[in-house]
Amino acid sequence: MKVLMFGWEFPPHISGGLGTASYGLTKGLAHYDDVNVLFVVPKAYGDEDRSAVDGIIGAGDVPITRKQVSFEDLQKKVEYFEVDSSLIPYVGEEEFYRLTQQKVNSRSRFIQTDSQGRLPFTGKYGSDLLQEIARYAVVADVIAQENEFDLIHAHDWLAYPAGIAAKKASGKPLVIHVHATDFDRSGGSVNPNVYAIEREGMEVADKVITVSNLTRNIVIEKYGIDPAKVVTVYNAVEPVERTPRLGVNKGVDEKIVTFLGRITMQKGPEYFIEAAHQVLRRMDNVRFVMAGSGDMMNKMVKRAAQLGITDRFHFTGFLKGDDVFDMFRLSDVYVMPSVSEPFGISPLEAMMSDVPVIISKQSGVAEILTHAIKVDFWDINAMADAIYSILQYPALPKMFKKHGRIEVDHLQWRHSAAHVRQVYLSALGQSNNNSNA
Repeated sequence: MKVLMFGWEFPPHISGGLGTASYGLTKGLAHYDDVNVLFVVPKAYGDEDRSAVDGIIGAGDVPITRKQVSFEDLQKKVEYFEVDSSLIPYVGEEEFYRLTQQKVNSRSRFIQTDSQGRLPFTGKYGSDLLQEIARYAVVADVIAQENEFDLIHAHDWLAYPAGIAAKKASGKPLVIHVHATDFDRSGGSVNPNVYAIEREGMEVADKVITVSNLTRNIVIEKYGIDPAKVVTVYNAVEPVERTPRLGVNKGVDEKIVTFLGRITMQKGPEYFIEAAHQVLRRMDNVRFVMAGSGDMMNKMVKRAAQLGITDRFHFTGFLKGDDVFDMFRLSDVYVMPSVSEPFGISPLEAMMSDVPVIISKQSGVAEILTHAIKVDFWDINAMADAIYSILQYPALPKMFKKHGRIEVDHLQWRHSAAHVRQVYLSALGQSNNNSNA
């Protein structure tokens, strides 16, 4: 089956978990001979990794003037998107911090093509985001007319309008992939424009994939979507070699406990600091590290100072690439105290690095991990006790390292892709009992 897949970014040009998950899924689907993916992004750079896809299409490279486009419907959508809004999408720590520092004063603009009939795209998450989403939908209509495919797959709310436009132009089934909802990103104070986009995508889709049952329940309860068409497919990780990097040295003869992620309300950094304070009252041969950046950074620095733990608490700033795994290799415990986490890939990466993990019960990844300590994000006493126990009793981290590595080794993208493939077949009204892997 040929899949027309709409995303927002593709390696090596990614800034957050959405691009990582989209890429991992395409690599997983490449294991199946009967699935071929044509991946569309707003802006293609030419150096994308095409090993797992049939091709990459940049919406900015597609002329629209020589095709019949349903502007009656799309013009309404364009007008709808033309609002002044400071939106924070599904991005990484560095991009999130940059966006939250922006002060935007934008005015609505009409869609205008260049001399070759192409629309402009940055492929970024700037002040023009909603306008780019609208342009993406216009071009998706043309792409759907020009290509042969059996099914459409749209990743997250940024690509839902494009998926809808492609479905209207082709009549082919639409599968949308909910990596997060605005309830997760905003802490419940949803942006009504984003909510409307998300809900329309869910209602128009033939199948809705969610990354956890936590997210599935939100889709059903908060968006009123029929449970029969909502399917959970968990995220995964790519296996890595178990070889330590040379030159990674703690520099101190102390234990290290790490928080790694956006320093924002959604990730629960304040609970990590309060738990650290409790642990430091019971033992002194430990240091705490908050790796990342975000809009709560200054508040967290001030809170650490108020508690008098700055000599044992370190802020590294944003980490990426090999620096992330170097941080894991230095760590004795990894803590993810997220208030609302649709899934959460970082605990899996920590476990691949042989680091025991403590995760909040309010995370999607808690649904599938057995060899991890799970606490409520707000229960700083339980969090502190868990950290203290792992640091003080050697048998505990030894057990978590041994069994955690075995567990995470089975959570690979090819297995998640098998479930997605079944969703495709269901959307197409087919059934299949045999795998072509």
